[in-house]
Amino acid sequence: MNKLLGSALFLSVLSYVIFSATACEVNTYAQGEVLYKQYCGQCHMDDGSGLGANIPPLANSDYLAKDLTILPCLIRYGIKEPMVVNGVTYNQVMPGNLELAGADMANIINYIGLKWYNKPVTIDLNTMKTRLENCEK
Repeated sequence: MNKLLGSALFLSVLSYVIFSATACEVNTYAQGEVLYKQYCGQCHMDDGSGLGANIPPLANSDYLAKDLTILPCLIRYGIKEPMVVNGVTYNQVMPGNLELAGADMANIINYIGLKWYNKPVTIDLNTMKTRLENCEK
């Protein structure tokens, strides 16, 4: 009887460990998703589709597909000149976000890369700092 109880307890603990390990990996970019929705989703929409002819999409954007590494500069300093995305010219000024911490920007960029480009960008803080130092302002 004790063997049966011990086996049941072992299986119960094993099931808990397996469930916990897999549950933690459901969304490895959860923080980036939260930050994206807070700082970017109002304009670029939660699904990344943009806002008609006013605000470009981030999802399936040929502009970003070429080079996701431009995102730190765009997020920090915005963009004032017209840009062409998927054949559409966008003239709206995108304000920058000077207050957003580098780690938060990295989380947003990593989320965008994985969500819409299947490219886990995984920008670390040193890379983020270097890219921001090289932005054209």
